[in-house]
Amino acid sequence: MANRDPYAALRYKEFNVFLLVRFAMVFAWSMQFVVIEWEVYSLTKNPLSLGMIGLMEVIPAVSLALFAGHIVDQKEKKGLLLKCILGFSIISLGLFLLTWPQIVRDWSQSTILYSIYFLVFLGGIVRSFLGPTIFSLFALIVPKKVYPNAATWSSSVWQMAAVLGPALAGFSINIIGVHWSMCLIFAFSLMALLILTKIKKKPILNPNIGEPVIQSLKEGVKFVIGTKIILGAITLDMVAVLFGGAIALLPIYAQDILKVGPEGFGILRAAPAVGALIIMFTSAYFPLNKHAGLKLLGSIFGFGLCIIVFGLSTSFWISVTALFFSGVTDGISMIIRQTILQLRTPDHMRGRVASVNSMFVGSSNELGAFESGLTAKLMGTVTAVVFGGCMTLITVIFTGAISPTFRKLDLRKDLEEHEKDDV
Repeated sequence: MANRDPYAALRYKEFNVFLLVRFAMVFAWSMQFVVIEWEVYSLTKNPLSLGMIGLMEVIPAVSLALFAGHIVDQKEKKGLLLKCILGFSIISLGLFLLTWPQIVRDWSQSTILYSIYFLVFLGGIVRSFLGPTIFSLFALIVPKKVYPNAATWSSSVWQMAAVLGPALAGFSINIIGVHWSMCLIFAFSLMALLILTKIKKKPILNPNIGEPVIQSLKEGVKFVIGTKIILGAITLDMVAVLFGGAIALLPIYAQDILKVGPEGFGILRAAPAVGALIIMFTSAYFPLNKHAGLKLLGSIFGFGLCIIVFGLSTSFWISVTALFFSGVTDGISMIIRQTILQLRTPDHMRGRVASVNSMFVGSSNELGAFESGLTAKLMGTVTAVVFGGCMTLITVIFTGAISPTFRKLDLRKDLEEHEKDDV
């Protein structure tokens, strides 16, 4: 059976190409976000400025998400992904030019800062289309019977890139500076463009091509709200990420609390992704489909505990350990949530469902960054992180108490039905 073969999805050539494209994009995006965080905090020394980075990206990402989902369901996925990567490449080139030493000397600090915010805003527009496009293309490359295994490998590659991107960002800032770090990011985006040419164009499975936008959006939202398991998984993860967004405050911990410099910052930033990567490779051999609801609740509860420990720690290695285990628990949550979405979303609605997911979960990372920056400004950095962890615990307890259906969720039956469909 496909779900018992840990390498089932990797036996499809185009899926391996897809993984390379996703790696290059996530690597470039995560590295860019870290470099921007470092540069902005170095310019301002203001925690709220870190929150503004997240806010500038989340505004367009949320505002355009549903419309982007409609477009994705109406268009050919490979061509749309190519346009998204091209847009990111232009933004990366803009950041590279903006950090040119002569420009840094000649322009005022506020002009540079607002220019960075503007480019981050444009990145939010690109991201509103990128997530739904990748989610939809994923489903056209592998058969449904290997969706759980493919979701595991896709998430693993995402986490591997999220490990290496921030880690390299920390070291490259120290060795070659912010400007040339931006050049590396631009190079990886170009590499993603070249690799994508190896994937063939895919059919459009939506039977309602030309459907009015408003009607299309209503159907997408109606489906998500009506599918309680999907809605519950998305909402639970959104709240956890929103209030557990301690990652946005890492420049403050690295520079002012733990005093470990850019190298330590890179290690701290990569620690959660290392933990998630390990659990994802493990789950390829030991699937998480059994008792998925309880595992999802338990993993997010553990995530909240790790955030509290990190917030209270004044030891670098305790902080690294807490972030590592936050990645382990977050990795479990990510795999289960992605499997739920892939198994329970019809092909013709994948773009719209992914857009709703992007509004709830994807954008909650940036909104969580703003929340963390704002609460850090109001109540202090440590208090803000501990507060976020406590809110995560409360959310999990509340969700588990009011939703017995969610607690009893088991994905093995869904997988068996899809295996029959593929035969």
